[in-house]
Amino acid sequence: MPSSTTRTRAVSRVILGARGNGAPFRPGGRGAWPGGGVSRRMPAAAGSSAAGLPRRPWLNRLLRALERDLFVLHFQPIVSLHDGHVSHYEALLRLADAPDGSLIAPGDFLPAAERHGLIREIDRMVLAKAVQLLAERPGAAASAGRRVRVAINLSALSVTDETMLATIERTLHGRHVDPSRLSIEVTETYAISDIPRARRFCAGVLSLGCSLALDDFGAGFGSFHYLKHLPFSELKIDGEFIRGLTGSRTDQLVVRALAGIVRGMGRETIAEFVGDRPTMGMLRGFGVDYAQGFEVGRPAPLLPDRLSHEELARL
Repeated sequence: MPSSTTRTRAVSRVILGARGNGAPFRPGGRGAWPGGGVSRRMPAAAGSSAAGLPRRPWLNRLLRALERDLFVLHFQPIVSLHDGHVSHYEALLRLADAPDGSLIAPGDFLPAAERHGLIREIDRMVLAKAVQLLAERPGAAASAGRRVRVAINLSALSVTDETMLATIERTLHGRHVDPSRLSIEVTETYAISDIPRARRFCAGVLSLGCSLALDDFGAGFGSFHYLKHLPFSELKIDGEFIRGLTGSRTDQLVVRALAGIVRGMGRETIAEFVGDRPTMGMLRGFGVDYAQGFEVGRPAPLLPDRLSHEELARL
């Protein structure tokens, strides 16, 4: 792990997934990275300020967390709407540093990490944790023989950092992990500041053999600009269009159109914040490829090898 005094920016989540032929199964979002759907980041705790918990010295606290390895990952599955099998798991970042022993949501500490220049270091920490897990489970399967795949969500600074691609390659090589088992998620709002650099990074990730997803698609006004200029293998439809899908004609038109466009490009779509069975059925009918949300599975501290019988029954 890099020195805890290094100034850099961070990732709020990671994805662990399964890859392979025919396997059954699969959650959360950003403000709801839980809540009836899939959530990338847990919402900030009630009563906490935008910068984190009230008046806490976040710089020293985050440096201590990096030094003492107090960041933990929780795993939420993503499921194929075609066959019900697990596609992959997303690993969500939490901080195990609350006085009462509870986990602190990313919405509480990430703003402070960005403000103090620690984001890239957290990104690298998450990368290291994800790749180490894959190295320790070389034959692990999520279901029906699929190998576990990890996808990590990188911050804007990492996406436009000229050294990040080499860091990913070096980390994978050092642990002897097949690049196809790692996925990178790029949040579109992070990429807009420097499209040429973001494009080089995305192309480089794909050339390594990793998967790459454009995350929270539709959250920004320039979404289709990124769709045109950034190479990707998967597109994650923002939960804003999914949470009220069954009752909104506008959302239905947008989601159906996006699924058709991405399919026409030879790529795949993932719907976030899927919170009920009617929504899953509608997404399946629209041709969306994967679902993530509470209807499929909630984040858990351990990466399961497969869904429980109860979870499979819901699909």
